[in-house]
This record gives sequence, structure tokens and C-alpha cells, in this order.
Amino acid sequence: MRISPAWLREFVDIKVSDRQLADDLTLAGIAVESIKTDLAPQPLLFEMEIGTNRPDAMCHYGVARECSAIYDTALKAINPHLPKPKAARPFPIAIEDKGCLRYTARVIRNVKIAPSPANIVERLRIDDHGGVSNAVDASNYTLMELGHPTHAFDLDKLEGGKIIVRRARAGETLTTLDGVERKLDPQDLIIADARKPVGLAGVMGGLDSAISSSTKNILIESAWFDPAAVRRTSRRLGMHTDASHIFERGADWSNTTLACDRVAELILSSAGGELEGEPVDVIAGHVVRYSVWLRRKEISRILGLEIDTKTVTRILRRLGFKLGSIQESFSRDVKVIVSPEALEKVRARARERGITLPEWNVDADQDIIVDLPTWRLDVEREIDLIEEIARIYGYNKFSNTLPSFSGGVIELPNADKQAKVRSVLLALGYNEAISPTFISPADAGAFSGAVMVPLANPLSDEQSVMRTSLAPGMLAMIAWNLNRGTSDVRLFEMGHIFYAPTEEAAKESLILSIGATGNAVEAGVHGPARAYSFFDLKGDIENLLAAFEITGLRFEPAERFHPGRGARAVADGAVVAEFGQLHPEIAASRKLKQDVFIAEVYLDRLFMLPLRAGRYQPLSKYPAVDRDFSFVFPDGVIFERIESEVHALNIAELCGFKPVEIFRGGAVPAGRYSLLLRAEFQSEERTLRDDEVAGWSAQIIGALEKLGGSLRS
Repeated sequence: MRISPAWLREFVDIKVSDRQLADDLTLAGIAVESIKTDLAPQPLLFEMEIGTNRPDAMCHYGVARECSAIYDTALKAINPHLPKPKAARPFPIAIEDKGCLRYTARVIRNVKIAPSPANIVERLRIDDHGGVSNAVDASNYTLMELGHPTHAFDLDKLEGGKIIVRRARAGETLTTLDGVERKLDPQDLIIADARKPVGLAGVMGGLDSAISSSTKNILIESAWFDPAAVRRTSRRLGMHTDASHIFERGADWSNTTLACDRVAELILSSAGGELEGEPVDVIAGHVVRYSVWLRRKEISRILGLEIDTKTVTRILRRLGFKLGSIQESFSRDVKVIVSPEALEKVRARARERGITLPEWNVDADQDIIVDLPTWRLDVEREIDLIEEIARIYGYNKFSNTLPSFSGGVIELPNADKQAKVRSVLLALGYNEAISPTFISPADAGAFSGAVMVPLANPLSDEQSVMRTSLAPGMLAMIAWNLNRGTSDVRLFEMGHIFYAPTEEAAKESLILSIGATGNAVEAGVHGPARAYSFFDLKGDIENLLAAFEITGLRFEPAERFHPGRGARAVADGAVVAEFGQLHPEIAASRKLKQDVFIAEVYLDRLFMLPLRAGRYQPLSKYPAVDRDFSFVFPDGVIFERIESEVHALNIAELCGFKPVEIFRGGAVPAGRYSLLLRAEFQSEERTLRDDEVAGWSAQIIGALEKLGGSLRS
């Protein structure tokens, strides 16, 4: 959001420069991300980054309150000056659902709708509002100033002369101000007249009751809506407005009347008209804020330095907190959860649950009771108050010392194995990446058969379940790179997947995902480029598994990938990895125009194996002997079986066995292939004799013939 320092200075007498003000706000936790000087006609604007827990600071008056505390300067109150209203019966308003706890309204008659004054339009341009009309702009201006959303209805378009806050009924629709007809859900909280919906509560008003050039009479709405109700409707309809942004985070319940009066003041000053009747303020419930016991000794213990009581009280009062002594709290009978009687009840309930609470001793001279304002919903506990004191006092005033620590650093059980996996992949040219933990049900079902773990309050339908595979996130990251012109991509991610073997409990497993596309070898002066292939990925998997003590490793076909280009690695009887080229249907659905290769390594299984220890073996002083064997095999015989049969012969002097050349076609019949194999023999004790090598060669030939192979002449 954008904040004008010139506007702030209307509420607080700030002596420092705008640049210094930006630094001071940032140090206090109200971050100024950048300073804009090129947004005419504004001389200078702050680009702010306000946390979602601070809706009170998402306006100029809220930031001005922070300035008041930082510089210990009085905050000018906003007191709308309104003429004496014309006597009239209160406008009827009914709240039928507790999703609205308060609804304040005022009526203005005989207005003249016209463009807003230049000074109003200029300030609206801070947030890129071009100005609509004096009545609509008054609401937007008040939102920027006070941070409380309001709305203006054309009073003559409200049928039945009443407002009802209720849930939508089945089959109801509403055309919102953006011209889109919305089909309402019975869970949607709406504003209605006697016959029809006229607005989505806390989100957007309706087009049928909107202010137009012919409007003469206006009803101003200023209300408090439940954050969950607004968020549910906003997410369901895919609508995010300035109003919903505030209401979803918690608007100020006590601010409805002030905001309503401020809008009325602005409309009367620019559109004329007559104020009719006193404000209608219907209260269906209160936002309850309990008082908090703030202990002087706890401030010193947490912050590690002594801040005098005068400074503590000054900071809290400037931020809008009301302070009182322990004795005053008992005489006022306020709801303080740490009063002696209430504390004993809390202790009794804790003892029933086997919980021991710390002993808190009351210091009547130093401890204070703090009443929490309705606009600071993020402050609930004593520690929250201490944080407020620390940030306004200045984090830069705390000495740079580390807290004392009497324990020892305990490394996680598999930390060394994770480090080894990471180092191997980085050495192979992969970059580590992180993808979201939440994915869509469609992605979860497409890449895994595990039972999904749904979220109770998802951010969107596209992020409504916990991930059952890292593949969707990996493909999204690869696509992101490809769409931005990066054609050669190699990524890996280590993270947890989540599944629900039963309805009562969810489990998680540690997975490694690898993704690659593009060229394995770039074009250069020594040769052309070579595309990344299945065998590049297989080689990288073998390099990774070579870091672990595996006595038996074999590869089997896997069907979840491109036909004929997928495999699984089986180490000591357990499947530890699946990898291959992405299936063409999945690649087409994600609009991936390059061949993409992906792997998932099941680290929970792999980490059950120890890391391979480095071993030294001296080179033999005796020469090695090579023998080549040219065999024809049926297509169903894979090299895995060939290698296993040869190693099963337990020839101690066999120090190497590998394929050299493969050939299909020509004189080789269909359904078979020719394979040139090379065996290497060597002894560490003597020079090998020809008859020994011939005998071992005969054993190898016999073993390969048992597999259906035939020796070529």
C-alpha cells in the first residue's frame, strides 16, 4: 500500500525529514519498502509492506498513530463536524445473522452528484483511484484515511425502505458493481432490502442500488463483518477488494460510527444535501477484549535491559492502550484473567490436566493492567505488549549479545545423509528449489494414489490439500523457467509429502524430487549440443545411490512415465527411486513443449542405509586381460539380468564387466538385438594364464546362453 508522508503530518507534528521518517517506521516494524518520487502530482510516497496481522496500520491514521508513539508526539483526533440533523424516524435496520456484529448508517437527502473536489481526487490517486463521484469518492477517501470500509447506497433504490443483514437464500443472485452477476450461496453474508440482495457484506456493493448521476438521497453504511464470513465469500467468488482486504484481517468494531460520520461530512461538503436523523447504530454483539496483566519484572527478563516505567507507559498510551494499576482493576471489576481469584481457577483447571503454571507474584507498585483497544486484535498476551514496547523503544538500542546457552547442539539423525545428497546433486549441476506444500486435488490424484489430507481453511481451491507428491511443484517450477526463456533447467527439492492412511491420523515422508529438461551438453567449438536423455537421469540416480552402502542394486521398468522410458531403482529389495521421462499426456496438459525428465527418491527408505565409507585399494602390479563377447539376445533380456548372471559366477579375478556396443537390424532377426560385452580380469597376486582366462570366459558364455543368448561367430 502507499502512504503519503504529507498526509501523515496533518495528524502528527513530525520534525524529521521524509527519508528519516521512512527509516524510523521501518525500524519500528512498519516497513517502508521503497520511496516513490515519480508519481505526479504527489511529491513523495511511501510503498509500505504492512503485515496481515496489522489491519489497523493499513491507513494513514493508523500509521500516524505509530509516528505518535515513535516521536512521543500528540495524535490529532478526527472529529467530523456535522450540522444538526433534521428530525426524522430512524431508518429501519435488522441484523439477522451474527456474521455482522454492528451496523451503523446515516441518511443524507437532496444531494447533488458531481465530480469530487480536486484535493480529494489528488489524494485518491495515491492508490490509483481516478475518482468516480463525490459520494463514492468520500467512501474511498475515508478508507484510505481511517482504514474502515464504508459504502453508499442510493436510498430510493432500496425497496421496502429497510436494510436487512442476513445469509443469502438458495437461488438468489446479485449483480455487483463490476457488472458481473453472482450466484449466491446460502453461506454468503449479504446486505438486502425488503425484497432482494443489494450487496455482498464486506466485499462489494450491488449495481442495482449504486450511486448514479440521478441519485438524490443516500444511505451511508459502516459496519463490522466477521472475517471468516467475508473471507469465505471472497474466496468462493474469486473477489479481492479493498474492503475485503481489511475485513478479512479484522476491522475495528468501535470505528463504525466515526467512519460513517466522516463519510457524511465529506459528502455534505462536496454534494450538499441535508443530514436526516441521528445515526442508526444497531449492535448485535461486541468484540470482547480482555485486559492483560503486564509485569514490570517480565519486561526486564524478556528484553534483557531495564526500561523505566515512564517510558513503558508513554509508549503504550501513545499506541492507544489504556493503563491502570492492579488496585484500580479490582475496584473496576474488569475482566483480568490474572486476578487472584481467576488465577486460582485457572491453576485448578491446569492441575486437572497435569499442567503446572509458573508462580506469578503481584507487584502492586510496578505491575499494570492494560486494556486492549478494539483495533489491535493482534495483541492478546503479555508477551505481545512487551513486543510493542521493544519495537517502539527501538531494536537498535539493544546490545548485540547472544543469550546464554547451557545445552549442546544436537544434530538431526539424518543430517549427514541429507548433506551428502545435496552435495552430490549440486556437483552434478542441479540447483535446489522449494515449491509450495499445498496443491490442488487434481494434481494430488494425478501423481499419487495416496489418500489426500485436505486443509480445513484452504487459501484457494488450487491449494486445498497437502501435497502427496513433489512432482506437481517440480513441474510448475520447470514450466516457470521455460516460460521465461530458460530452456536448460536442472532442479532438485527435498521435502515432505503427506498422506492419510486412516481418517484419524496423517503421516508424512521425506522425498527427493529431481527435474531436468533441455541440453545435457551445450553446443561448443568441439561439437554440437546433446539433449538431456533418460540415460543422463539414470546416471545421476546411480551417482546419488553410489553414496550409500548398497549390496544389491537393480533397475526395473516403471509404467507411470513415458512408455519405455521409465524405471525404478531397487536397493537391497526396497524401491528407493522412480524416474523417467514425463508421460506425454501430462506434458501436453501442462503445455510443456520440451522433453521433461523427473525422478522421485524415497529418502525415508534410502536413509535406512549407511553412507558408503571411503576405502583405499592399491593398484595391481599385474596386467589386466580383456575378453569381448558378442551375443544376440531376445528383446526381453535386459542388461540387469545379464550382469546379475555373470556376477553370480563369483569369479574373484573378474574386475570389470560392461556393455560396449548394441546393434539392431541388419543380420540380427527382429525381436532380438546384438550386444558386445567386455570382461576384464586381473589378479593382485600374479600374472593370469591363458587357460585360466579361457575357463572363466567359458563360464560366462554358458551363463549367458542360459538366458537365451547365442554367441555370434
